Amino acid sequence: MTTTALLVMDVQNGIVARVPDPGYVPRVAAAVRAARAAGVPVLYVVIGFRAGHPEISPRNKTFGALPDGAYTPGDPGAAIHPDLAPRPGEPVVTKRRVSAFTGSDLEVLLRSRGVGHLVLAGLATSGVVLSTLRQAADLDFRLTVLADGCGDADPELHRVLLEKVFPRQAEVTTIEAWTASLG
Repeated sequence: MTTTALLVMDVQNGIVARVPDPGYVPRVAAAVRAARAAGVPVLYVVIGFRAGHPEISPRNKTFGALPDGAYTPGDPGAAIHPDLAPRPGEPVVTKRRVSAFTGSDLEVLLRSRGVGHLVLAGLATSGVVLSTLRQAADLDFRLTVLADGCGDADPELHRVLLEKVFPRQAEVTTIEAWTASLG
């Protein structure tokens, strides 16, 4: 039997603060609680850099625009939102690019736990969720996307990804439907 894991991605203070939906954090917190109650491992993925951002190339349009100190160990914006904080023993994976796999040990953690099915939630739909979904599909993971566990600054792009792009490689469902399926 394939193990399922919930990936909660980029729910850091500096990112969550830009989400206009006040229900976002409580919904994702409900998914986390349900996963824990069902024995589904919860793994967190965060974007993080060393002081001075030596990992960021000036050619990288996304990360090259970050101000000094952003998403470094001393940045309060880099911390996981307190309402979604991991419990002791729940892994926090630091990535260096948009995909949860790039520059991280995520695949090693998943393979060592026998995980073959990933349930994705995170910010933004057109960022970490899209990039992680594409890479995970290429790595032969079974995928589920929690549509209301994702968010994006561009509502139309969010809609197109959830309705037209993601269903080609993943099951797209709601947090309520997914948590109900956990029994």
